[in-house]
Amino acid sequence: MREINTALITDTVEKLCIEANLHLPCDVKCAIKKCRECEDGNLAKNILDDIIRNYEIADAENVPICQDTGMACVFLEIGQDVHIVGGDLYEAIHEGVRRGYTNGYLRKSVVKDPVRRGNTGDNTPAMIYVDIVPGENIRITVGPKGFGSENMSAIRMFKPSAGLQGIKDFILETVENAGPNPCPPMVVGVGIGGTFDKAALLAKKALMRPVDSKNPDPFYAELEEEMLEKINKLGIGPQGFGGKTTAIGLNIETLPTHIAGMPCAININCHVTRHKTEVL
Repeated sequence: MREINTALITDTVEKLCIEANLHLPCDVKCAIKKCRECEDGNLAKNILDDIIRNYEIADAENVPICQDTGMACVFLEIGQDVHIVGGDLYEAIHEGVRRGYTNGYLRKSVVKDPVRRGNTGDNTPAMIYVDIVPGENIRITVGPKGFGSENMSAIRMFKPSAGLQGIKDFILETVENAGPNPCPPMVVGVGIGGTFDKAALLAKKALMRPVDSKNPDPFYAELEEEMLEKINKLGIGPQGFGGKTTAIGLNIETLPTHIAGMPCAININCHVTRHKTEVL
């Protein structure tokens, strides 16, 4: 049994909150540059040039890539042979977010109550997701989620009779309805199966995958490729001004589900698809 102190978890979450907001993952940068090479319209090219310039400035000057530094989504994979000591795990994570957003001078965007509002002042609480896995490590991923894109997400409880075509139509419908609002080029996370809540979580986890990765199931890998191509034919383009690049990635995650259902959730992210991981 390996012991990990909550103080280390707090320090790690603080660091990841800052780094994720300042530095875009390499796979996202590469995808944006690749799409820039494919565009043939001057407006689309210029917008992608501005996006590239923006993340290069963020890297060089250690400033946030976007003014919306998001709600901190913290994913934990905790080895079953780990004993966490030194305090409450969730409070350790919240404290890490609190320090990260304060010490990193990141915008604090969380309100105390969904209806009555009122800023919490420190970007807590974090949204925490925990998986227990084999081993004696803790894998922590922080994915700050802005709400210009989060607001464009959707879930639908299909009956099995809707079939694959129903899912395809839903993906395209959701992206088309989103239009320029999520600051395209976007990344699209799709969750299929499980229950109402699990489908949504699958979609969010899909956004944590590299955009150049493929689902290990060839059926879904082919579907990812097909739907990304169809989305880019919608012509929404960078920032909604038209072009070939509406999305730079589409990832699908699945789970078994009930015989009577086929839940499908779509979590949209802007081109600033931020996430940073560390293993303790």
